Amino acid sequence: MIIVNMTPHSIQVVDEQGQLVKTYPASGQQIRLKMETVSAGSLPDRTPLSKTVYGEPEGLPNAFEGTYYIVSQLVKNALPEREDLLVPAEIVRNPEGMIIGCRSLGL
Repeated sequence: MIIVNMTPHSIQVVDEQGQLVKTYPASGQQIRLKMETVSAGSLPDRTPLSKTVYGEPEGLPNAFEGTYYIVSQLVKNALPEREDLLVPAEIVRNPEGMIIGCRSLGL
């Protein structure tokens, strides 16, 4: 089994006590969705509104048996048919609110 981290930062899986179980270093490759910002009118006070429209993924490798890719939740949501995409789940934060890891990888 191969797990490739396609996010821009290391993913650390920790146990219930916050102890490191596994680190998945960033691979240097990323899967992103094409995006475009379009005008969506304005508020009554003339403050402009915009909308982000997401398109096709960029950098998406073909699926290979026994290979999984860690991606963002946004990418995973855009590709529900891909069973090889994993996301950090059960996020763990330190007392200051910063993310320090996750307890699992979500399907």
